[in-house]
Amino acid sequence: MWTPGALASEHRAYRGRVWRVVEAQHRISTGRLASDPVAQALLEDLAEEVKPALAASAAHLDYLLASPFRYGHRQASRFRRANERPGIFYASEAETTAIAETAYWRLKFFSRSPGFVPPSTTSEHSSFSVLVASQATLDLTEPPFESHEADWIDPADYTACQEFASVAREAATALIRTRSARNPERGCNIVVLDPASFSERRPKPGRTWHLRFENDRLVALAAFPARDRYEFTAAGFGL
Repeated sequence: MWTPGALASEHRAYRGRVWRVVEAQHRISTGRLASDPVAQALLEDLAEEVKPALAASAAHLDYLLASPFRYGHRQASRFRRANERPGIFYASEAETTAIAETAYWRLKFFSRSPGFVPPSTTSEHSSFSVLVASQATLDLTEPPFESHEADWIDPADYTACQEFASVAREAATALIRTRSARNPERGCNIVVLDPASFSERRPKPGRTWHLRFENDRLVALAAFPARDRYEFTAAGFGL
């Protein structure tokens, strides 16, 4: 069992650009309800009032960076228990790793749905990157943590990771670096616990990606003129 003091003694410096992939949103949702810009602005202000409060360290950030810290979620994730707040910003050191993580969750959602029929439509996603830096980083790929890698990348049981993150917060840990459980090339993810770790207020746009099912595979295609293509299967993720 790790203690806050033990984890704090393992803090090290980290600085790097990390990637995240989100489903594209072409229109502000309130725009569908408002008849003019003034009414839309009023609706957005009202919506902001009922949202959970943001920590001061996240209030200045673009919504793509700040939103994960505002909300809990009914479904647990690797380093966060269900409904736990503040939230966590998950990112990857490489865009390809972020694509693999996105593909996993999409395949998990569909493959466990009764009577699953792969959708024929293409979903559009966007990648973006942001620079993070902190002196309070725990690197789970290095001693003394790497010997527990089986716990950190368990495909389904997140208990050890969630317990570790709870103690890490007590130790004022800002970032956790860990192997991706979804990328076959063993890329790494960055878990942002403290929004003060962002070195930029706004992310840098990356590329547009089209995700679609082709037979039993989920295919991720980078938008033209790029030619990058990645294929994923539920079986490949152990689903």
